[in-house]
Amino acid sequence: MPLTTTGELVTRAAAAHSAVAAFNIITLEHVEAVIAGAESVDAPVVLQISENAVKFRYGRLLPLARAAVTAAERAAVPVALHLDHVQSDDLLRQAPGAGFSSVMYDASRLPYEENLAATRAAVDWAHAQGLWIEAELGEVGGKDGAPPLDAHALGARTDPAQARAFVTDSGVDALAVAIGSSHAMTTRTATLDHALLERLAAVLDVPLVLHGSSGVPDPELTAAVAGGIAKVNIGTALNLAMTGAIREYLAAHPEAVDSRKYLSVGREAMVRTVAEIIRVLGGR
Repeated sequence: MPLTTTGELVTRAAAAHSAVAAFNIITLEHVEAVIAGAESVDAPVVLQISENAVKFRYGRLLPLARAAVTAAERAAVPVALHLDHVQSDDLLRQAPGAGFSSVMYDASRLPYEENLAATRAAVDWAHAQGLWIEAELGEVGGKDGAPPLDAHALGARTDPAQARAFVTDSGVDALAVAIGSSHAMTTRTATLDHALLERLAAVLDVPLVLHGSSGVPDPELTAAVAGGIAKVNIGTALNLAMTGAIREYLAAHPEAVDSRKYLSVGREAMVRTVAEIIRVLGGR
């Protein structure tokens, strides 16, 4: 079916008190696994390509983006394409011509006023192109190879009053909030601040997004969705599933050289992970 938009999927999920799952893709196997997993539970899904993934692909956005668009157009469920954690304005400007309906513009590393100014400029340009824009306020951490942030450190969390001003002044369509999760966690031990999430949901009129969700246990994810999270980003969980399955296969088959053998095992492990996460989020 034709590509849908991230904004449409997130708005629909928020109205249903569920959340749309957004999976970061790196290889064609990721693309195929995310779509197959979503199809297995008959749920919509968002494919996300991060700026780091673009760097991995020799700095070229179009090869992976076009593969994702082609696969999405042949999917049996609605699929949207989202450009994630963009810091480069040049990359931002490639989004409309590459099939993306949305961008997460990430200036959260900057002091508040600089974050606001950079995000406002990105929003003005992106909205003129018809793009839906997500931003981040607070410190989720764990990006760019850094160790996972101490998500409980003083000042790491999103302040509700500041978040309200940021959303109003920047014009963003969604906000990623720091409530206790961290990127790149390989254990599911994060504890979310649900009282803070309740306060954020009460003062913000845009959908809320949870980053670093791979490290969040199922009950915490379920509670976060009930508390107002409408988009849940997952990346590391897919890589854990793929890598673990490939390691197991190669240990059992040390003679293997045909990459299709072990990549197919890794892909199927990701399919199962995608389906499980979507069920937890209330997608199906």
